[in-house]
Amino acid sequence: MNESRMEFQFLDRIRRRLLRIDDKQVLFDTRGFVPTKLQGHLEAIGRSFLLGYHMALDDSSLPRQCNPFSTVASCYRGFAFEGASMAMALCDALGVLRRNRWSEFVKGGGASHIYVLHVGLGWAVARVPWYRRSPEKVMKELDPLLRWLVIDGLGFHEGFFNWKARSPSEIGALNLSPYGMRVFDQGLGRSLWFGSGAEVAGVARIIESFAPSRRADLWSGVGLAACYAGDLDSAEIECLIDASQAYGEHLAQGIVFGAEARELGGIPTSHTERICNCVCGLTSAEAAEISYAALPAANDSHQPAYETWRANIRETLRSRISA
Repeated sequence: MNESRMEFQFLDRIRRRLLRIDDKQVLFDTRGFVPTKLQGHLEAIGRSFLLGYHMALDDSSLPRQCNPFSTVASCYRGFAFEGASMAMALCDALGVLRRNRWSEFVKGGGASHIYVLHVGLGWAVARVPWYRRSPEKVMKELDPLLRWLVIDGLGFHEGFFNWKARSPSEIGALNLSPYGMRVFDQGLGRSLWFGSGAEVAGVARIIESFAPSRRADLWSGVGLAACYAGDLDSAEIECLIDASQAYGEHLAQGIVFGAEARELGGIPTSHTERICNCVCGLTSAEAAEISYAALPAANDSHQPAYETWRANIRETLRSRISA
């Protein structure tokens, strides 16, 4: 082995060691989240995220593996993919030689989890100073429809890791476009689900502290988290419907996104089925079909394709939600 190769491997080991995240960082006590009956479930999500993250740090072949997390329970598997995505994006940003692990993962072993891979990239954007200064620059080479999920991931990261430092309504990101700030709020809304311990009344109180102009996107994020991360019983879902009130279409749109992400990933759960039925009167598979059918045929010059997609879903759901 030549000297330059040995030096690279040494630097690579140092980098991976420095990038490791202590498991305590996803615990409620550390984050200052509200303890509830779902604390164990939500902490398990965090641990699954870190499992994927550390596996990706330690195994450079993981992007090319067909199903690297097959042993992880389907309820938590998507979060392992999300964590792996963050790790690969960080390694690409800080790498000496290889800078294509994330794109390999998108085309290879992570293809069926493409939505959460973009969200995981957003976590990396939050951690890399030169990305963080201009988050939307990172998106330029990405899929025009899905690239906004990077900003969603950034919003979730900021809410999750700043929960104790300031109130959620004070959390924001610099250098985002007006629409970028809307997508940031969708990710921030997902973080409210975790910070409140998935307690519906707590989520509603926090959203009330935001300016009215931000609440629709926050409820959309809550809907996605409630569907993808769960796990409410039917009575609690009814409370969620009541709490969202005028923002019911936005809650339902987030739920449809969550259902599609689970259907595409082949990781269905009973809680996804339950919330789709209670809120939308649909099975999870039917909700996913609505999302597929709502994909924009062509880019609308008046708004990003991602927003056209969301608006199309809300339009389809409107009669069901108002019934």
